[in-house]
This record gives sequence, C-alpha cells and structure tokens, in this order.
Amino acid sequence: MKLATLRTGGTTQAVRLDGDSLVELGFPDVGALLAQDDWQALAASAAGDRHPVDGADFAPVVPAPTKVVCVGLNYRNHIQEMGRDLPQHPTLFAKFADSLIGAGDDIQRPAETEEFDWEVELALVVGRKVRRATGEEAEQAVAGFTVLNDITCRDWQFRTREWLQGKMWDSSTPVGPYLVTPDELPGGVRPVLDVTLTVDGEVMQSDNTGDLLFDPVALVEYVSTIVRLNPGDIIATGTPGGVGHARKPARYLTGGESVVTEIAGLGRLANRIVREASH
Repeated sequence: MKLATLRTGGTTQAVRLDGDSLVELGFPDVGALLAQDDWQALAASAAGDRHPVDGADFAPVVPAPTKVVCVGLNYRNHIQEMGRDLPQHPTLFAKFADSLIGAGDDIQRPAETEEFDWEVELALVVGRKVRRATGEEAEQAVAGFTVLNDITCRDWQFRTREWLQGKMWDSSTPVGPYLVTPDELPGGVRPVLDVTLTVDGEVMQSDNTGDLLFDPVALVEYVSTIVRLNPGDIIATGTPGGVGHARKPARYLTGGESVVTEIAGLGRLANRIVREASH
C-alpha cells in the first residue's frame, strides 16, 4: 500500500493511493492511522471519498511524530567524502515536527545561514510501539518507508561538535509524499532502492540504499534501545555522497532553486528554495 496525508478543505485526511485516486481512510493523518493496532486492515478496507492524485496537496506524511531521529554518516561514499572513518555505531541527532513540510511545499532558507545544503534520505516510519526491539520484533515495527530531504545549515551544524542546531530549522525538511509498505519494495524491510537528488535539473546525488552501513532494522534495534519508538515516529537513515558542502568548491542553495528528491518505488519531493525573511 501507499499511504499519505492529504490537505483538503482546510483540514487533512489520511488517504490510500488507488490507481489515480486518493481514498480517504477515516483518520486525520497517517500518524493517527498508525496508532490503531489493526491499521493495515483498516487502510486496506476503507472506501471513503476519493480525490484525484493530479494536483494533490500533500502534508508531511506524518505531520506530528513524537520524534524524528536522524542518522549521520551511514553511506560509505558520504563518509569518505567528509573525510571520516567508518563508524562503529550509528551517529544520531534529531529533528522536530516543526521542521517538517509537505512533498511540494517551499523550503524556507533562513536568513541566518550562508551554507544551506541538501541531503536525500530514505526514511522509515514506525508502525507500533517498541522498546529494546530485536530481530523479528524490530522488523515488524517498520510500517514502511518514505522520502526525506535532510536540509542542513552547515555553518550552524559545525559551530560545535553537536549537529542539532544545523538540522532542526523551521519548515525546512520535506517528507513524503507516501508511506510505502515493505511488501511493495525489493528487499522488504531492508529495501534496495535507487536514490537521487537534483538541483535545477542537475544530478547532485545518486546512489542505492544497499550502500547503507546500518540498515533500517538495525536502526530500529539501536534507537529503541535508547528510547521507546511510537507509531508514526520517523527514522531518517542518512545521505549518500554528493552533498554541496563536500564539493570543491563547496556549493550551497541560495534561493530560487528547484530541488527534486526521489527514491525509486517511494515517490518524489519537488520543492523550491525560498528565502525566509529575518524578524
């Protein structure tokens, strides 16, 4: 199944993709759907109002997760381009729900940064509450996958050893359009998918999730050891090589660019960079 959160009539609705239509599921968003123990059956059987896919206005696939956990340095080629050794453990940081925007929304470039960068990422969405999950329990906790662009203010990220302040800017992180369940993907809960990112049509990142050091199930195991994971929580699995900061010379988003972030089988984010006025 492909699930999404659709903006319609001044509110939002969880929907299922059915051909060229989006079918309402009776929940305000995908996060509310995932909170139900039998969410898969509910989503598969719902037959609510239909909306055309063409012109759909997608909200973040989960608008208000209790947590967004991100993984840095998880593709071998990106680790090498950043001049670092392969890590023994996942490098974790966080985002907040206020950072998230929809698949076609404008990305707000803060006035306070001069080093605004892109990062295509496979993101997994949690489908059940787990703590210290291992093996099959961790696999079953994966509701599905979506696309995320981990937009980063590099000059703020590297002010200190902690990355959070470069990663959590308001209205900066598109995620969606769909949550795609593992049964539709090659590799299932460890999907092997091509990932790409373009800026104004120029390919900046191109890789495959088979290059991940820590796969999605391993990340569920690791993160759930530290903190409980709830339905709708998001884990962004890291970005491959090709980020602007590692280019020579470095290249950043200045405003006006069109950024397209795409993962085979999951969909695409198409966002315009808009300069945010300082207040």
